[in-house]
Amino acid sequence: MPRRALITGITGQDGSYLAELLLSKGYEVHGIVRRTSSFATGRIEHLHKGYDGDHPNLKLHYGDLGDSGSLRRVLAQVMPDEVYNLAAQSHVRVSFEQPEYTVEVTGLGALRLLEAIRDHNRRFNTSVRFYQAGSSEMFGHASETPQRETTPFHPRSPYACAKAFAFWQTVNYREAYGLFAVNGILFNHESPRRGENFVTRKITRGLTRIKVGLQKRLTLGNLDARRDWGFAGDYVEAMWLMMQQEKPDDFVIATGETHSVREFLELASERLKLDWRKYVDFDPRLTRPSEVNELCGDASKARQILKWKPKVNFQQLVEMMVDADLELAQQELKAKTR
Repeated sequence: MPRRALITGITGQDGSYLAELLLSKGYEVHGIVRRTSSFATGRIEHLHKGYDGDHPNLKLHYGDLGDSGSLRRVLAQVMPDEVYNLAAQSHVRVSFEQPEYTVEVTGLGALRLLEAIRDHNRRFNTSVRFYQAGSSEMFGHASETPQRETTPFHPRSPYACAKAFAFWQTVNYREAYGLFAVNGILFNHESPRRGENFVTRKITRGLTRIKVGLQKRLTLGNLDARRDWGFAGDYVEAMWLMMQQEKPDDFVIATGETHSVREFLELASERLKLDWRKYVDFDPRLTRPSEVNELCGDASKARQILKWKPKVNFQQLVEMMVDADLELAQQELKAKTR
């Protein structure tokens, strides 16, 4: 029997890359999706066309991190070996506008899933392994740079506070109940599948549309914030490696380099042979009430124990995203001029 994995947030950036990875390793992959009036499966469309899709080892189930009953039901149906909790309200700026919803899904949702797994293990005499998607935003106003597993958290947004809550609940369930439960503290990771309201994708999508004449201006917030940016496809491999260890533990996943939003913007513009200063406007409404100025991760523990290191560097990441969005913009232009 192939191993079975259950992924929350399978329709997101990380979920789609993780599903690809697990399918390539022979897993039977199951995903939890929320019921909406339209299918939101675009990122996994190449794997699964609708709910009665073509791939024999990929199946989707309705459920929600706000509904513990649905989590228990799906666990009993799937009987997974591994559960990856990637679902969240993950936009930091939006979390200031919707703090209760963010905490409900991102924080309490993780607790509901942990409790559902604990109950499932007891009822079916199983030992499900659990991965919790942590975030570098938990470090916030960090006391040291680079940040490592032992760096104290100082979250500076409702999203980061919710992620810190989920982190410590994962540790608690590991220590109190013996669950194989791990936290991946992932620093910023991007790809052509990144949501268009995140700054990196907003830049590549906006500049490529400007390049082909579909858009005139691009509005951004703080250009001086510095982040440790990697490729999402590399980072999901680290998630899987954490779940294959003999003992559960927590790991920082990062490149160890920091770059500003301005640097990302400049590299993307160079790729397109544009002068971004002619097209970019600043809007203070896009800044955060409490900003995190710099995050940089120390992934030496992951390199030593997991034997993991990133394959895609910063420039390659920017160029990959620009090239993908340029192709998308050209398709959009062709459709518009028909």
